[in-house]
Order: sequence, then structure tokens, then C-alpha cells
Amino acid sequence: MDLEALYRDLHAHPELAFTEHRTAGIVADRLTELGLEVHTGIATTGVVGVLRNGDGPTVLLRADMDALPVREQTGLPWASTETTTDEAGNTIPLMHACGHDIHITCLLGAVEAMSGSREEWSGTLIALFQPAEEHGGGAQVMVDDGLYEKIPVPDVVLGQHVLPSPAGMVGAHPGAAMAAVDTMEVTLHGRGGHGSRPETTVDPVVMAAAAVMRLQTVVSREISPKDTAVVTVGSLHAGTKNNIIAAEATLGISVRSFNEEVREHVLEGVHRVIEAESQASGAPRRPDFEWGERYPVTVNDPDSTERVNAAFAAEFGEGSVLAPGALSGSEDVGNLATAAGAPLVYWMLGGGDPETVLRAVAAGTVDTDIPSNHSPFFAPIPQPTIDTGVRALVVAAREWLA
Repeated sequence: MDLEALYRDLHAHPELAFTEHRTAGIVADRLTELGLEVHTGIATTGVVGVLRNGDGPTVLLRADMDALPVREQTGLPWASTETTTDEAGNTIPLMHACGHDIHITCLLGAVEAMSGSREEWSGTLIALFQPAEEHGGGAQVMVDDGLYEKIPVPDVVLGQHVLPSPAGMVGAHPGAAMAAVDTMEVTLHGRGGHGSRPETTVDPVVMAAAAVMRLQTVVSREISPKDTAVVTVGSLHAGTKNNIIAAEATLGISVRSFNEEVREHVLEGVHRVIEAESQASGAPRRPDFEWGERYPVTVNDPDSTERVNAAFAAEFGEGSVLAPGALSGSEDVGNLATAAGAPLVYWMLGGGDPETVLRAVAAGTVDTDIPSNHSPFFAPIPQPTIDTGVRALVVAAREWLA
């Protein structure tokens, strides 16, 4: 299998959550060619391949498939020029700005390697290709769609995520490895009118601006410096014209946290601030809260993580094992492990050009010079990223497969 060509093709043809039909078709075809038992259409576009190879444990390897509404600016020959239409009828660009194309490629490569070496291991290998990690909680949707009624229940769940760390490096953080996320859309209600007569209105733009500024104090003044949380207002929409005071404003908010006590405190604080600013502005009705994605903390089983990191050190050398620490980004892979009652090990895979990254580290310019996930400039180098990702999945799986 030409993995680099596959990666370039996937990168050039991104698809949004639950619309990964082309991607799912490619995955299903490759798994079928490799002789796996293939299940399609789980949670609309999810694909799972099962490779049974005698007695032994069951290992699940997971990759996510969806892309993001980002206009690519990498300048690569295989850069995406794809667009789609959103729910409001607007044309939006598409890009694999989080590296899910790398994840798919590496997992297909790992399945090929495991299929070709069946005499060396025993057990059951599951390759799960999940839709909608970025939006829609695809892992839980697959579980709710009867995932573990269709395939064997795994003894361990394994996976990886590419980052702009130096390519050739891998490593997992034990315990709380990635933050919980809670997202919400909040609608603030005002009373619209003419921009020349503000006294006849309740201005939701001013209300929203006050709420946005006050929300910054929830973490800085209510959460201990020993704890970690993030409150981000990622979108604010109101109005249509400069001389019209709108009737409502909408805030898109995400909250990140690493333990349940902090999570509950921050969410209560966000709710309290928005309610209070609405009341202080004399809003004609209380704000509306609509929940979006809500993913739990991604928790790596400590013993299993130690086992995988040791296998990585033996395979790649001690100097190639990342110590990523806990990341404030969020993931829903943990829902697959929780539903199975299985330990999770989810590690980070370097995808940045080593010389460029190390030069930026030395200069203290990583944040400005190294594009991160979700950036329109994010572009993992194909090699050695793909080869390392394939080997990492195989090495980790073989730790359980006899």
C-alpha cells in the first residue's frame, strides 16, 4: 500500500463530521482487500475492521476521519481546495487541519503490517475509523449505535494524535492526558430598534460585550492557580446593519477542565455571569443555553501507559519518547474505552519538521513559527511521521496480542 499517496489523497479531499462518505469508502475497500471482516455505516459513516487470528486478547486501534471548516493556506501541492455548504446554505472551505488524514493513513498501514505478520501474534485486532471527532461526538454515537453488539468488546483501546512536535517522536502521558470540554451556544435577548434611539431598546451587543469581558474572571478570580481551566468565547454574532440595534446576540463558548470539581465550578460561573449580565441589562427574557459537545477528561490508564511507553523506548530509543504532559485540547476517544470497560492509552505523535521545530524551540518562537493543529498552515511532514505512526500502532498492539 502506497501510504504517502493515500495520505496526499485524503488530505486533498477532506469531509466534515458525519459526511465522510468518500473517506469511509476508501477505508472499507482497503480493509476488505486486507481480508478483514468489515462493518460500515456505524453512526452513519463509521467503519470498523475486525481481524481474528486465534486465541488471545482483543485490541482496538482507533483513528478519526473528519476535517474542519478551514481554508487551507499551506501551499502544498496536495492542499485542499474543497468546499461544502453548511446548514445555513453558506459555502465553507474544508481542510484536514487537525491531522486526521495522518491518523487514517497510519492505522491502515498498521492493519496491513499486522495482516501480513499473522504468524507472529494471536488474538483479535479491531481497526476503528470514527466519524465526527471535531463536531458531534462520534465515539459516543458509535457506541449508541450498537458498536459493541456488532464487534468484539476490546480488552484495551489504543490510539494516537499527531502534533507539531518533531516527527519521529511518540509518547503518552499517564492519567489525565487531555481536558474535558463543554461547549454551548448562548442566546442573549434584547429589544431591537433604531440605532438613533437606544433609549427605546435593550442592546444585546452591549450585553454580550459585558458578558464576554466578565467571563474572563471566572478562571482568573474563581479558580485556584494550582488548577487548570480555560473559558473561550469563540464566536459572537449579532445584528445586520450599523444603524439597527439587534434583538438578540449569540455567544459560542467552550470550557476546558481537568477534574470534575473545577468543571462544575466553571460551568456554574459561566451560567451565573451570563444570567447576571442579562438581568443587569434589563433583558426582556432570560438567556437560552444550548449544549454542544461535552467530552470527558481523556484519562490514560497509568499501568498500560507505562507499558506502551516502555515498548516505544525499546522500538524507537529513549530519546524518541515524548513526555507531552497534560494537554488542554479535548478528545472523545475515551468514550470508546469507557463503554467497553477497558483501559485507554492515547499517545502523541510528532509530525513537525525536526530541524524547524528545534530551531524554534531554541529561539523561543514555537508559538509564532510552528503552526499548530487547527491552523490553516498546519501540515505534518509525511515522513517520518507516517512510518513512525504505523510502527507505534503495531508496537502498542503487539504488547497485548500474544
